[in-house]
Amino acid sequence: MSASTVVSVLELAGLYVFATSGALMAIQKKFDVVGIVILALLTALGGGIVRDVVIGNTPPAAFSNGIYLIIPLIAAAVTFFAHPLVHRLSFPVLVFDAAGLGLFCVTGTLKALECHLGPVQAVLLGVVTAVGGGVLRDITARETPALVRVETDLYAIPAGAGATIVAVADRAGLHMPVIATSAALAVFLFRILAMVRHWTAPTAPAGRKR
Repeated sequence: MSASTVVSVLELAGLYVFATSGALMAIQKKFDVVGIVILALLTALGGGIVRDVVIGNTPPAAFSNGIYLIIPLIAAAVTFFAHPLVHRLSFPVLVFDAAGLGLFCVTGTLKALECHLGPVQAVLLGVVTAVGGGVLRDITARETPALVRVETDLYAIPAGAGATIVAVADRAGLHMPVIATSAALAVFLFRILAMVRHWTAPTAPAGRKR
């Protein structure tokens, strides 16, 4: 399996799980069907659109390939009808978001490397791809983005770790299909573990009171 095929498979899976994350949050916020579809599309496509614009892949895949719109719409429809089976919505939102985080940080990094960006730039673009849709989802749902909330369990750091693994493996010439899949799974597990153990990023030390 070639690297481009791995990117396509992981990206399509990421579209579905991120769209499901957006749709679940919309339902949790009691949005109507239009709001559910909009939030699913924003979550699934936001980070990828930013990535494609940065690397000069225009028009972005979301507008040039119909499957990139069809998959989030299917995810929104499935979630709309199946959500009564989900008794508590907040944790499923986070689980699907963690899955999308892992998949998109890998695909974003791989696409950047395909465009001959340096490893540091590729890692940065991988993180942007992973967190961009979630930021748009939270802003639209009138939530402070999880990316910048002080009490948020580790979010961008797992994405950065996964993107770094992919970039280093590419420089080392390792077998990318296995590395990419393993990195996506590692980011997912890292994020889930961070949520369970409530790991947070360090903050600046408080100044001494006079």
